[in-house]
Amino acid sequence: MKNEELKNRDLDVLWHPCTQMKDHETLPLTPIKKGYGVYLQDYEGNKFIDAISSWWVNIFGHANPYINKKIKEQLDTLEHVILAGFTHEPIIKLSERLVKLTPKNLDKCFYADNGSSAVEVALKMSFHAHKNDGKNKTIFVSLQNSYHGETIGALSVGDVELYKDTYAPLLLKTLQTAVPKDMSEEAAQVAAKEFDVLCQDRADELSAIILEPLVQGAGYMHMYHPLFLSLVRDICTRYNVHLIADEVMVGFGRTGKLFACEHANVSPDFLVLSKGITGGYLPLSVVLTSNEIYAKFYCDYSENKAFLHSHSYTGNALACAAANATLDIFENEDVIVGNQQKAKYINEKLQKFTNLKNVASVRQQGMIAVVELKGYASQERIGLRVHQYCLEKGVLIRPLGHIVYFMPPYIITNSEIDMMMDTTYDAINSLL
Repeated sequence: MKNEELKNRDLDVLWHPCTQMKDHETLPLTPIKKGYGVYLQDYEGNKFIDAISSWWVNIFGHANPYINKKIKEQLDTLEHVILAGFTHEPIIKLSERLVKLTPKNLDKCFYADNGSSAVEVALKMSFHAHKNDGKNKTIFVSLQNSYHGETIGALSVGDVELYKDTYAPLLLKTLQTAVPKDMSEEAAQVAAKEFDVLCQDRADELSAIILEPLVQGAGYMHMYHPLFLSLVRDICTRYNVHLIADEVMVGFGRTGKLFACEHANVSPDFLVLSKGITGGYLPLSVVLTSNEIYAKFYCDYSENKAFLHSHSYTGNALACAAANATLDIFENEDVIVGNQQKAKYINEKLQKFTNLKNVASVRQQGMIAVVELKGYASQERIGLRVHQYCLEKGVLIRPLGHIVYFMPPYIITNSEIDMMMDTTYDAINSLL
């Protein structure tokens, strides 16, 4: 059978990401033949609701006809060109739109090809901007429990031990400050006060604080109040510390607004975007910053202040076509209002989980919903049991330890939400 053949061929040659490969001695791989809408289908005709948007990227469904069409049109014109000394219309159009759509004072776009790379760009750009001002500010601050990627710089500013501890000898020196303990305003104020004290003591050393607005993705989907963003923005302004907003996961409508910073009406000094920017089709990331910061690098060649950072596939034309198509959908359909309505329905379904004795709590921010389990030791790998149960019933759920979350494509229907959440409820209930 094709599924079994592909599983065996795969294990001969592939090393999968974020995976202990020994698990696949007992946990079968799932070969996927095709995707359509919210569904993935294997070679035997089994289909699965993609309840995690294939690692949070696929916001308008698989094989979206409109995005497909726009990529095919671009394919016949230009697939890629070096972006140093050259340009092309898709990237100009995309940049114009992003500058218009993002919070105020984000005037320039610098492209990379994935979220971790874009975080590296923002960190380097922040340090270099201070350096061009004659300041040696070498320390970055991030929130406790944060995650910003797995390249060396991005890993350095993260705080999830699972990813970071092994590589500790290789990492940059960074500081962590408190994340609000819950979604209350009081918690936001307490955490902001700690950051304020840190800035009072060490602002001359601090280049930037980087944070995930409202939701810490790989940090077990921890959530906090938008007030924290407002308070941190004010502190950064007072102490000349940059604010880097990592919206790789929460950007493009996931939190109930187009960008999570909008919940607090704040503009960061650097906005990092990726994942949903191409609708989940192709790798692309971008860092937006202000004309003020851009001007610090604008000089004669002899002054040596230029930002010499590059990636071979920077501004790939096919990826830009996918991104423009994605923005077209936002522009032509009332996606945010639709998401708000679906989020309300998800919330109604979410409340049923609170009746289960092994559920500690539920929480939600827009199109991100979380069920936190209790009473299980880490070695029980309870999330894996939930994953296996749901997959057998036709739903792809990939819990973070004891955190079960839903992050479906925006095109999901109420009946598909029912299946996604009812199946997961049954999975959790079966553990009792």
